[in-house]
Parts: sequence; structure tokens; C-alpha cells
Amino acid sequence: MKSPASVFVFLALFASTVTSQAIAADLSDRQVSTYSETILFGVPQEAEAALDKLVERGEPDIIPTLVLASRYRSLGGDITAAMSKLAGQPIGGWKDAMLWQEAHPEVVPHDSYRDLKLEVFRRIDPNFMQFLGGERAQRNNLDIRLEEITWGGVPVDGIPSLDDPKLISVSQATYLLDDDLVFGVEINGDVRAYPLRIMGWHEMFNETIGGVPVALAYCTLCGAGILFETGVEGRDTPLIFGSSGFLYRSNKLMFDRQTNSLWNQFTGEPVSGPLRQSGLKLKIRPVTITSWANWMANHPETKVLSVETGHRRDYGSGVVYNDYFTSPELMFPTIVRDETTVRRKDYVFGIRDFGAAKAWPVEAFNKRRIINDSIGGRNIVLIGDALTRTVRAFERDDQVFTETSGEAAIKGPDGDWTMTEDALIGPDGARLARIAGHVSYWFAWDGYLGIDSELYTDKTDPT
Repeated sequence: MKSPASVFVFLALFASTVTSQAIAADLSDRQVSTYSETILFGVPQEAEAALDKLVERGEPDIIPTLVLASRYRSLGGDITAAMSKLAGQPIGGWKDAMLWQEAHPEVVPHDSYRDLKLEVFRRIDPNFMQFLGGERAQRNNLDIRLEEITWGGVPVDGIPSLDDPKLISVSQATYLLDDDLVFGVEINGDVRAYPLRIMGWHEMFNETIGGVPVALAYCTLCGAGILFETGVEGRDTPLIFGSSGFLYRSNKLMFDRQTNSLWNQFTGEPVSGPLRQSGLKLKIRPVTITSWANWMANHPETKVLSVETGHRRDYGSGVVYNDYFTSPELMFPTIVRDETTVRRKDYVFGIRDFGAAKAWPVEAFNKRRIINDSIGGRNIVLIGDALTRTVRAFERDDQVFTETSGEAAIKGPDGDWTMTEDALIGPDGARLARIAGHVSYWFAWDGYLGIDSELYTDKTDPT
């Protein structure tokens, strides 16, 4: 049994704790805002004192502000300790904090968070405000969480797009090596090649190919080069795109230069700005990744991107992002889900069509060149080469295709079919249309579409 004196001491300490918690809980929104601003922009001693006040307050709505501070402030381990205490679990630093934040969408930031985050962005590059300034960054004006929009390390147009770039002939393209990979495009007989060693520095081109306005949006971080049609219903001129300098879940956010709306590069949909909730979704066009030698052999009339881009970059083979491409790790944090079948940076070929989504590991084409499969109840055939990351998909009706001699031919029940960039052509002239798809890292495909997407494995192979 405790003595009366010890009971008195215990009660006094308990009362003191309750009182301090009550005081902390009674912090006004203005005080929370002031302390938050001090943590981000104040001198270290004052920032540490402000941090203590907000930890005593004990509310998780301040964690997003601390996530922001964990990237841009150096306060020893105080910020990570504060986040860990408020989150109720260990958080090791900014990357861990971003993963925790992505996993907890139920945590709504304090009202002060928006203005503070915009001030951080404004100090990095005032031009960021054209995307998120004013009412644009209000929670109800965004289709993605402001907390998950992060700076990619460059200002607006720090990765400059190539708009109607200079093209040269095959004979002039002496800078290319046979095994250099290119994005190959053919529209209405107009054939183009865009080497990845150049596009890695620019991540976007705006072109008209075969009379069709298009943009190739290449997210180096998620390994996805997606060709979009940029002429959209209701607009007199095609949209022109650039790189905003922002990322969302390790995926670039592009923007259109007409309205400064931010777009999800992976889905081709606007997520903020005047075009948000417009119903726009850019149409995906077929694009092929293959070696320069293969593309040139099959398309000797192709035009190819010149190294004379108007920008000073090292366009050497294997230079751009080489360390990232050869590493199994991500540069920016995002949750990676199931890696039991494919790893985060394994390449997959994905199709979103016929009301469904499905991905095929590019490595599957090491075992076979041709895969007969289906998506959304539609039978398709895929022809691939894992070495050059090349996959083309076509409708196949009820036919089953097998291999035959020659890279541009496959065997059907009635003979050899010829593969072109827009169709399979049968011996009697019948045509089976090509289906648009694209290559990406697994983490990106799964992170955006995994819940609704199928994944091909040998066990699911219908043949």
C-alpha cells in the first residue's frame, strides 16, 4: 500500500500531466500554424521548441507537415522522433515517412499545411505556383493528395520537352549503335525513331506524325514511355505538354501549356487545374521499344531524332540515368505491393483496353516469342523479345498463332502472317488490328492499376 505522501505525489504528477495535455490540446489553429511555420522556416532552437509543443498536442494531423520538414530541415533526429511518436510506430526518415503517409490517407493535414507546402515549393521555384497556386491546391480541387505531390529535384521545364525536334535520315544517324534502344512509331506511313539515350534527358516530345498530333511522355523513374494523342474533343488546337518538376508516387506529373493543368503521366488524365474533371483522357497510341538495328532493318525509310536538340546534354550511349536503370532500388519512395512473381523494377508490358487491364512480364518472352492470350474477353496475340524490351499486341479472333522463320512473320492456321506496326496481315490480305500498350516497371503498373489488373504467368497461360 502506498503511503499518503506517495499518493499525494502521484496525484500531483497526474494532475500536472492532465493539465499539460489539456493545455497542449487547447492550442488554437493559429498557434498550430505558427509552430508549424517555425519548424519549417525558423532558427533551429525555436524550431525544436515548436516541435515539442506540437508533439505534446498529440494530433496526427501535423504529421504531413513533419514529413515535409524531414526532407528540407536538419534538426537532428528530433523530426523523425516526433513523427514516430505521433504515428505510433518507428519512422526512420523522409522516405519512410512518405511511405507511411501514402499508407494512411485517412490522416487529413492541419489547415495550415497547404500554405506551408506551397511556400516551400515557391521558394524552390516560383513557377510552381502556376500549377498549385490560388485555389488549385485546395483538397477538393485535386484528384490526388497534395501530401503525395513531391519535388523531383528540377524546376519547371528543368527537363525540357522536345517540340517538333529536328529529324535526320538513317544515313545521317551515325551516332547510334546497333543495340541502342529506340521508341519506334509509325502513323499513316510516317515512320519515326526516338532513341532512349536522348529521350531520357527530355522525357517528352510534342510532334505531329502522319497528320496526328501526339506526345510521347517518358517517365524514366517508372520506365514507361507512353504515346498519347493530343488532339482532344472540344479544343481547336492540340495540347502541348511539358514536365512540371513534380512527382506523384515516383511518377512524373506532366502539364499542358495551354491551361497549366497537371496530368498523371501514367493514366493520361488531368488531376488539377481547369481541365480536372473535364472527362478528358488521352488516347494511347501504339509505340514500340526495340533496338536501332531491328527498327532500321524493318523500317529503312525511318526518320530519326537528331542530337542537335538545342540543348547541351551528354547523349552518349548508356549515360542518362544509368545508375538508376541498373539498380534494383527506387529513387523516390512509393509503396511496392506484391513482388512474389515480378520484382519492383522488372519490366512488364501492359494493356488497358476492352474494359480491363493486364500486364505481361517482359521476361516471359525469353521462353517464347509468341503468347496467345486474352483480355476483357477479347482474344489477343503478343509478339515479344525480352532482350530488346520489344512487345507488340494484336487482336487474333479465334486463331492461335505459332512461331515461324523471320522476325516479321508468325504462323496462323492458314499460313504465315506478316507483322506491321498497325496490323497483322494474313496470306489472303485479312487484317488483325494492333492494340496499344506500353512497357513500364512493375511497381508503377501495380501501384496505379494493380487492384484492377491481371498479371500473366505461365500458370494462367491459356495455351
